[in-house]
Amino acid sequence: MENRKDLRENPLLNSDNKYPFDTLPFNSITAADYEQGVKEGVRRNREEINAIADNIEDPTFENTIVALDRTGKLLTKSILALSNLESASGDPEMMDVLARVTPLLSELHTETMLNEKLWSRIRKCHEDSLADLSLSSEDRRLLKKTYEEFLLNGANLKGNDRNRLKEISSRLSDLSVRFGQNVSNEMKNPECRLWLRKEDLEGIPESIRRSYGNAAKEVIAAEGKVDDGSSYLVTLFAPSYRPFMQYSSRRDLRERLYRLYNSRNTKGKYDNREIIRETVNTRLELARLMCKKNYAENSLQDTMAETPENVISFLTDLRDVYKEPMRKELRELEEFAKQTEGAEFKLMPWDYSYWFDKLKNKKFSFSDEDMKLYFELTNTIDGVFGLATRLYGYRFVENNEVEKYHPDVRVYEVYDGDNKLLGLLYADFFYREGKSPGAWMTEFRGEYKNEDNERILPLISIVCNFSKPIGDEPVLLTPSEVETFLHEFGHALHGLSSEAKYCSLSGTNVKHDFVELFSQFNENFLMQKEYLDGFAKHYKTGDKIPQDLLDMFIKSSQFGAAYSCMRQLGFGFLDMKYHLIERPLEESFDVERFEANAVDSVKCFDHTPGCCVSTSFGHIFSGGYAAGYYGYKWSELLDADTFSAFLENGLFDKEYAGKFRKMLQAGDTADPMELYVEFRGKKPTVDALLRRDGIEREHTLRT
Repeated sequence: MENRKDLRENPLLNSDNKYPFDTLPFNSITAADYEQGVKEGVRRNREEINAIADNIEDPTFENTIVALDRTGKLLTKSILALSNLESASGDPEMMDVLARVTPLLSELHTETMLNEKLWSRIRKCHEDSLADLSLSSEDRRLLKKTYEEFLLNGANLKGNDRNRLKEISSRLSDLSVRFGQNVSNEMKNPECRLWLRKEDLEGIPESIRRSYGNAAKEVIAAEGKVDDGSSYLVTLFAPSYRPFMQYSSRRDLRERLYRLYNSRNTKGKYDNREIIRETVNTRLELARLMCKKNYAENSLQDTMAETPENVISFLTDLRDVYKEPMRKELRELEEFAKQTEGAEFKLMPWDYSYWFDKLKNKKFSFSDEDMKLYFELTNTIDGVFGLATRLYGYRFVENNEVEKYHPDVRVYEVYDGDNKLLGLLYADFFYREGKSPGAWMTEFRGEYKNEDNERILPLISIVCNFSKPIGDEPVLLTPSEVETFLHEFGHALHGLSSEAKYCSLSGTNVKHDFVELFSQFNENFLMQKEYLDGFAKHYKTGDKIPQDLLDMFIKSSQFGAAYSCMRQLGFGFLDMKYHLIERPLEESFDVERFEANAVDSVKCFDHTPGCCVSTSFGHIFSGGYAAGYYGYKWSELLDADTFSAFLENGLFDKEYAGKFRKMLQAGDTADPMELYVEFRGKKPTVDALLRRDGIEREHTLRT
């Protein structure tokens, strides 16, 4: 039996609300506390589930469906904190703890889904719901979602199939954690770095050179060596990798870095190839248990797209419209490069960013470096947060009393126009060693109403990997980084704005192919001078972005849109190809060849031997987007159509902002398409997306 004294001393298990807003005292929580919190949370959650299942009273919506939604508070708090910090820190001890507890979570989830007494009560509630006039629309939504979740997770399985499902779920959980941790560890692998000398930095802007020099100093100092100032370090993290590929005139070094980046996790200690094969095969077995032909058919039941056929049709239609414009873009780029490189030059993938930047500068007199001067971080934070102020009347007040999990993190109280506290926002902006690459939004606690109908404040977090300031130098963001910030902030607003009664329906707990609408919608404002003039000022002169520079930025953003779309379609087709298989992949499975075949119809370049995306494709192998990556393009269609309403009626039109905020507040309390039609007055079309990308279509797309 666990020591109860230890349990009381664990801050995660302290329920006396002695911390501001019932936040977490990160500085007092150890890795062992997180592990203990999860294990105790599992124990308590199991007891809660069994109490509902064993209830001798007749099943009702309140004593079964609502009771189930209210279970697992300690477990949710503990696992969210653990997984969030593991991603943000890359701490090996945290990684080990997460690996140990993940099977427990999988076991509990499967055990709950296969609890026959619980399923019997849920089924009875579902059967009785038609005659229960007391249920609100949100109540019915929760009941429907609960019933369908159990169905999709095997509640109707019998005998040995139930036992096999438990084994499969546990295995998939373990594979997902291992894949993600391998990707994270590979990024820290010393072999995935490019050490350079000053003469290797031809074409690199001075500010980027300094960041490479600073990165080298940090590593050299950490190794206890003396830095002579002659070394520069390029890593595979985006703030380091992307500028090198864009600016370096050393084609040989661009190729080396490209091959390093695109061969991650294909060999050595962190090889993910066998994990991919086993994951795909195990998912297929799961689908067959559910009487489906393939995993995609099983997974897509709870999406707006609904079927694999609809997804493939959607991706294929976009491919047919964007393919020829993409080829035209690449032909133009290659001809431009030949003027410098000679007639025999052939454009390769490691050349794209470099020559794209050069041609863009020539055609549009535009460079990302020109725009960076107007996106100083402090001003940009004000501007991004200010978008919510102008649209919805939200206010952001920094709070220095709430404990943070790292000194770089900032915490803000978020208020609406009526001065109502919506929640807290944790913002973790800077890259650091060990931190997972990319950017994401997550939560330490979601919004819901408690038993007394009091709104529980959400604790929302956004994480980025911007370069840290060097000395007194300002942090200047590229347009792409500002777009990323706007994107994740959109997700954060979804979580902060939520007004759902039930945990399961709150915030971002919506269908996969709907959730990105709220993040991608924000990105559109980056092209609007009326918005930018509120914060985008030259970091030295204070001047606003000139209209001609913004015009060039907009035109240059359309330039390459077809290539960008085809690249995204490649990820979508690759994801679907893995999850449409109907026979297990054999031991001789070649991940590189499989990938090359999967993306052949949308490829932008011929395959580069030794390179593949799959082995580091965390979205589908460790990030919850399996058979769902198409959702980014699906949501892009929605966000373009949504933003066209603001362009038609006024960028900060209060009526449309209010309507959009209703969708933010709704969470999953209603069907997504119904919410969208209520907002827009009609179903979405692809017209706005094509207009935004400057693409002319020759035939009608199905949506």
